[in-house]
Amino acid sequence: MSIAQSLLAELDHELAVTRKVLERVPESRFAWKPHSKSMSLHDLAGHTAGILGWGGMTLATTELDLSAPFTPPRFESTAHVLAELDRNGASYRAALVKATDADLGVPWTLKAGAQVFFSQPRAGVLRGFVMNHLIHHRGQLSVYLRLLDVPVPSIYGPSADDNPMGVGKHAS
Repeated sequence: MSIAQSLLAELDHELAVTRKVLERVPESRFAWKPHSKSMSLHDLAGHTAGILGWGGMTLATTELDLSAPFTPPRFESTAHVLAELDRNGASYRAALVKATDADLGVPWTLKAGAQVFFSQPRAGVLRGFVMNHLIHHRGQLSVYLRLLDVPVPSIYGPSADDNPMGVGKHAS
């Protein structure tokens, strides 16, 4: 099995789980923040939906310079956030299907001007900077949902909301 094939199985699973979490984001609460230093629900949902776009970008480039101007997209609805996730997931998946093991071994660098944050093979970037980053922010979103009293979907097994009887209940 190629590296890309193993990453595709993970992508498909994490994309489906992330979609379940984002489907629960109440657009009526987009401006809500759990703390003054936290992202708004809108910004966190949008960021989470955009992360998979970095997968295709990583496979098409050898670096990202964060000193370039960037304006995050604004979303009018949860449906628009979901469309962004679907678009980015499909784009990343299409690029990954074409990737060879040699492509995944090419060094990739994250920097801001002359400051280099890291440089590693693309496969490591796709696992750490893309997938782990997605999972991290999806976890934050599940906490936001809990704080807003929105039922949390199952992520890696039943959530307290999907399993109200408490059998085998784990904190979600």
